[in-house]
Amino acid sequence: MQPFSIVIHGGAGTILKTDMTPELEKAYILALEDALNAGYAVLEQDGTSVNAVKAAIVVLEDNLLFNAGRGSVFTKKGVQEMDAAIMDGQTLEAGAVAAIRNVRNPIELAAEVMNNSNHVFLSGKGANDFAIKQGIKLEPDEYFFSQFRYDQWKEMRDSDNYSLDHTHQGLEELMKDKKFGTVGATACDAFGNIAAATSTGGMTNKKYGRIGDSPIIGAGTYANNETCAISCTGHGEPFIRAVAAHSVSCLMEYKGLTLLEAMNEVVHNKLIKMDGEGGMIGVDAAGNTAMVFNSAGMYRAMRNSAGEKLIGIYKE
Repeated sequence: MQPFSIVIHGGAGTILKTDMTPELEKAYILALEDALNAGYAVLEQDGTSVNAVKAAIVVLEDNLLFNAGRGSVFTKKGVQEMDAAIMDGQTLEAGAVAAIRNVRNPIELAAEVMNNSNHVFLSGKGANDFAIKQGIKLEPDEYFFSQFRYDQWKEMRDSDNYSLDHTHQGLEELMKDKKFGTVGATACDAFGNIAAATSTGGMTNKKYGRIGDSPIIGAGTYANNETCAISCTGHGEPFIRAVAAHSVSCLMEYKGLTLLEAMNEVVHNKLIKMDGEGGMIGVDAAGNTAMVFNSAGMYRAMRNSAGEKLIGIYKE
């Protein structure tokens, strides 16, 4: 047995203390703690890193505060289209889904794709058909409805604008006030195996079946026992073009950088050159953890078997 750890995120972006009420701040901290504890409980009982990240993500997907699962934003058509991915660092097996609807926990469907489909990536109606075949829990449209998400969409549904996540302000501020509510988790279990998972509702008012980096293996999600497990959050397009998550792994494998050094290089250099705003969380197979972002804030938390625990929202 070796040290184990888990790191989670609930999105990054223009998250400022001045914009946050004490009640909302407390709600976010409690939500992060609930997800952290769910994942850590799996590791504490010698569970696998894959099951730990899945458990943490399910809690975040079930919470309206985050743009994933139940709290997912509205598309141009006024519905939710969700993406998710999970990857096992021990086997390099992965599962991903995109543009799925009415699936209560997209991360559970991604895990079914990894374990039972002979494929890596399913999308749209085909992915939903597979969910039904596998007995994945579905919910009606009403389950995914939240008033503030609806109000946000209503402000822009007749325009070609889109928003990168929740806000409580008007359209003018909306485009300045960027928040990326994607959720993610990375973990290292007591056997030295690591895993990563990411889930998102994407962009408010998104069109044409747009898919971001979250479900793309190597872009928003990646895990390899030899290097790291990474989950990203941010403006998906630059993260895809940067192959952000896999870039961290490459820097560790080919240049010998540590987890933190590699993440810093990608987030503060490679992504910034491409106007890529956001962040990422990571673990390595020794149980080391890192949480790095170039935005004003990132909902984040970590806990390890050495007794360390941290929950943060803003830049320190």
